[in-house]
Amino acid sequence: MQIDIVAPNKVLYSGEAYLIQVPGVLGCFEILHNHAAILSSLESGRIKVITHSGEEHFFYIKNGFVECKNNKINVIVNT
Repeated sequence: MQIDIVAPNKVLYSGEAYLIQVPGVLGCFEILHNHAAILSSLESGRIKVITHSGEEHFFYIKNGFVECKNNKINVIVNT
């Protein structure tokens, strides 16, 4: 699935990945391939992205939003 993580002044991550874990307002949750469409607010915490090769990327945010639709994940954050 395609993941784009965007902050106000730059793109933090853009690429294919196996999994993304985000800090939702009601708790952390993960999005995998073919996840149902979702739009959620994010709170302060850590975003974890795992690529198909097993490489892990971490991003720490203050808040934001995540949208998942048709295996395209858009994350808009304040860093």
